[in-house]
Amino acid sequence: MELIAVLGRTPDGGRMHVGRIIECAWRLPSVYASVIAGRIPPYKAHRIADQTRSLTPDAAAFVDRQLAAVGNVGWAQLDRLITEAIIRFDPERAEAERQKAQEHRFCEVSEVDEHGNALITAVVDVADGHDFNTAIAREAEVRGRLGDEGSLDARRAQAVGAIARRDLALDLLTTDETTGEVTVRSAGRKVVMDLHITDTTLTGENPVGRWGDKPVTTAQIKQWLRSRETTSIIVRPVINLADCVPVDSYEIPDRHKHRVRSRRHTCSFPNCTTPAVKCDIDHEIPHRKGGPTCPCNLHPLCRRHHRAKTFSEWRYLSLAPGHFLWTSPHGRLFLVGPGGTRALDPPRVIDH
Repeated sequence: MELIAVLGRTPDGGRMHVGRIIECAWRLPSVYASVIAGRIPPYKAHRIADQTRSLTPDAAAFVDRQLAAVGNVGWAQLDRLITEAIIRFDPERAEAERQKAQEHRFCEVSEVDEHGNALITAVVDVADGHDFNTAIAREAEVRGRLGDEGSLDARRAQAVGAIARRDLALDLLTTDETTGEVTVRSAGRKVVMDLHITDTTLTGENPVGRWGDKPVTTAQIKQWLRSRETTSIIVRPVINLADCVPVDSYEIPDRHKHRVRSRRHTCSFPNCTTPAVKCDIDHEIPHRKGGPTCPCNLHPLCRRHHRAKTFSEWRYLSLAPGHFLWTSPHGRLFLVGPGGTRALDPPRVIDH
């Protein structure tokens, strides 16, 4: 503690500093000697010590020998050296980390932007990534030879869709585990179009369409619909959203979900902007308490806020279509409407 005070460091920072010095002096003698001789700056030795602290003694000694042989290294080289040491001297840890890393792989497509583009982000097995890159490179090259004058990057982007649509065109055989019946499944692309008819729609003066709640040009929509790979188009007219047609069951039919999400485009909770298409549909008055399964009693809530309303003291009252008065567990009031959320004054306690 006195040393830490003399060094002018915080207790936590001082302990980390002393730990790094001990790591270098006892487990990385070559690195320690290089710091004393001025060949390795102290800040880099600290980084090396942080990396080797979790290694086995044999792995740490291997890193120390390699650094002594090659001298100063960059951060990327150091990371590769640490990885090699783990694989060589702690194979069980290496395998456990490899298995754990597989759980963090993903592939997702972002929301559409105003130009009809979406960002694809993925972390995949390196072999899969190599094959994917080879496939889109080949497709882009073929498109160029066939006269596509777009840039290489644009052709690679188009190749992603072309490869995906070829897979959707396949008739895949699946076997039912219970009956053994073999069926053919063809996914195809399904386009669901909601027509909101107005006077500008009929006269062709409105150039704006929607993908979910995002504006896109009608020209972009026409391009999507003209694709020869499109296998089915469903034109679904939006009828009177004020209609109330209850059903007897707790389960909410798709037609009710569609009406509710068309009426309210986001989660109904204060300040939440989660799109309604990603939300649960909540019974304002619980079904078990007599609340009907009817659009007038149904509202979109994202999963987090649906649970908050179900399992905590958050409550709301629908004042008018799209307008909600929320009460927090501590009695604070929030008015939610198409224009956003407004916090109301909390209720005053009146002494009698």
